[in-house]
Amino acid sequence: MVLSDTYGFDIRAQVVIDESGQARAGLVYAHVHDLLGKRIVSLPFSDYTDPIVDNPDDWEQLVQPLIASGQALSVRTLHNAVPLSDPRFTLVKRARWHRIDVRCCTEAIWQKLDDATHRTIRQAIRDVRAEPDNSPDAIQRFYQMHLSVRKRKYKMLAQPARFFQNIYTHWIDPSSGNGDGTVILARHGAEVVAAAVVLRWQDTLYYKFSASASEHLCARPNDLLVWALIQYAQQIGCDWIDYGLSDWNQEGLIRFKRKYATEEGVISFLRHTSPHEPPVAGEGEPAARQMFNSLTELLTDPSVPDAITERAGNLLYRYFV
Repeated sequence: MVLSDTYGFDIRAQVVIDESGQARAGLVYAHVHDLLGKRIVSLPFSDYTDPIVDNPDDWEQLVQPLIASGQALSVRTLHNAVPLSDPRFTLVKRARWHRIDVRCCTEAIWQKLDDATHRTIRQAIRDVRAEPDNSPDAIQRFYQMHLSVRKRKYKMLAQPARFFQNIYTHWIDPSSGNGDGTVILARHGAEVVAAAVVLRWQDTLYYKFSASASEHLCARPNDLLVWALIQYAQQIGCDWIDYGLSDWNQEGLIRFKRKYATEEGVISFLRHTSPHEPPVAGEGEPAARQMFNSLTELLTDPSVPDAITERAGNLLYRYFV
């Protein structure tokens, strides 16, 4: 619903039905048709969306109708190796993934952390407090920091403001009756210096987004955020914290996650290329993506007003899928 409401994607599922009428395999995807052409993506803007399938025959039944459409097909898989053995798909990228086991008591988790991490958390506790906040103001405070981090640190456009408003509406807003997400705010005095958006599904709490104010990093708010998140996950009965995706070369972020994570994996980005795609680099989708990369570099330049950068993200972000 968040993806559909924000970007207009038509989210669908391909399923395999057994003799008794029960679904035994499935794949969630969206048809995307924009300036970059027609393509099929499973699932847009997700860290990973493993197909639910355990054998090559069912996998063939899942993907053959999609391949037959003549459109490029992209899949991101973490836990399922079946698609990796399909020679029709090319591995185009890999990313790191981390997960924290919070099934044991808080004291046992604390003992697993190294002394340096103990010191940073204790330092943060002296000056910073972190707590859940489900108010509309909390998502707005996060978003303003998120915009700044994306532009100044990563040279990237941010998701549209309506994307986070839709997350709030569908996942966090207490009046909606859902309550399956929250924003963890870290405050230094009266000032919000870091924030994380987390979403719950079944036994897992997903650490989806985080941002912090660069001028307050010396207070170690990000370490306190993770520690507060561990405690929060235990309070609401979760077994795991999904720490999400890190690009393969984000060594600093990977080191930070490894301080807390108890499990590490690899997300594989697979692509089946349509026979109708232009064979010459510089035509079609590759040229369009290069154009969007150039626009991103231009619009995240420090000389560009932040309001313009934000509006550019609202306009262009859907094309990055």
